[in-house]
Amino acid sequence: MQVTVESTGALERRMRVELPGERIEQEINSRLKTVGRTAKLKGFRPGKVPAKVVKQRYGKAIREEVLSELMQKSYTDAVLQENLNPAGGPKIETEDNKGDNNFAYVATFEIMPKVELKDLDKIAVEIPEVTISKTDMDDMILRLRRQKATWEEVDRKSDDGDKVVVDFNGTLKGEEFEGGKGTEVPVVLGQGQMLPDFEKALFGIKAGDEKTFKVKFPKDYHADDLNGKKVDFAIKVHRVEEEVLPPLDDSLAEAFEVKEGGLKQFLDDVRENMEREAEQKLKGDVREQIMNALLESNPLEIPSTLKHQEAHSLQHDAMQRMGVEDHDQAPPIENFSEMAEKRVQLSLLIGQLISDQKLTVDADKVRERVEEMCASYENSEDMVNMYLGNQQVMQQIQPMVLEQQALDWLLENGKSSTKKVGFTEYMNP
Repeated sequence: MQVTVESTGALERRMRVELPGERIEQEINSRLKTVGRTAKLKGFRPGKVPAKVVKQRYGKAIREEVLSELMQKSYTDAVLQENLNPAGGPKIETEDNKGDNNFAYVATFEIMPKVELKDLDKIAVEIPEVTISKTDMDDMILRLRRQKATWEEVDRKSDDGDKVVVDFNGTLKGEEFEGGKGTEVPVVLGQGQMLPDFEKALFGIKAGDEKTFKVKFPKDYHADDLNGKKVDFAIKVHRVEEEVLPPLDDSLAEAFEVKEGGLKQFLDDVRENMEREAEQKLKGDVREQIMNALLESNPLEIPSTLKHQEAHSLQHDAMQRMGVEDHDQAPPIENFSEMAEKRVQLSLLIGQLISDQKLTVDADKVRERVEEMCASYENSEDMVNMYLGNQQVMQQIQPMVLEQQALDWLLENGKSSTKKVGFTEYMNP
């Protein structure tokens, strides 16, 4: 077997393999003899078919079979011989026989990139130190009270935070347009439900009022016929309602199904939830910083084969989330190209780090991850044991834990600093 390899790109290789004709013919003749011993052809007794007839009848099929098998085996042998690591299957083209009995083909494929990590000690991460102040707590409790608020009709002019219920009719150059008409539409002032000019006109109105005003639509409005246009609106006010918050007492705790401990327990639960939300966001932010820094210090060209596979996987996930089964209705695969490239790059870099540092899955960290996943279940301990005993689940969780161990290693061996930040500022930048 003669093998030559040519680089046709950063990762693409063109490998030519030539097999001696003698080897091929020996294998073909051997198989023809085997077939001849059992062949059943009309006019001949089994095992007595002449070799010439067997070759005429089965020769072409056997030759194709032999060449296919030899190409598969020789391709594997050749990449091992040349110390190549293909990223995917090859594109194979056979060459025309030029007069000799040898057989040659060309395999074109991409190889996996060589990953050499550098500057890992320079990876810098800023870790938020989130504090929950009294103001943060008050804001959160106010938002929760508003979830249980009621509305009471008032006989006064509307103001910020009020709900106004109106009929409206819009016209463009005297003509009504689609979506420009509504009956008893509730609008809470200050929440940005309507266009700015429309909402501004709803301040200072009372039940029974009728009013006309102009609204300028933005240039990037989703309806092309209204982009940048000024539209006339006429409204009729049915009522103005004021928000009535539930009292800050044990009844609020009951409204949120806190059965024991009353308001104090409710406030403790709220703080714990805020701490948990901040911790989850913090982990995600730190993870993102580490990965971006790793990519920045270790740019990596990846095989287009892997990028396409990952983009296809992301597209399939998006289809499932959207409930789309028809692939013709799927989001364009190009939408996932950038994310796919980043994910493949990070997978290769982190995989190399795990290999270099000889990291192995920490059983205690696996249990911690499973306990986090099962914390919301009433029978959480039973669920934890069930997950830990399920090999299929473990095959999904263990790689995630090992990846996190690699990120923890980068955090410990890089540069980190802390920055104090308030809960509200951090969660709603």
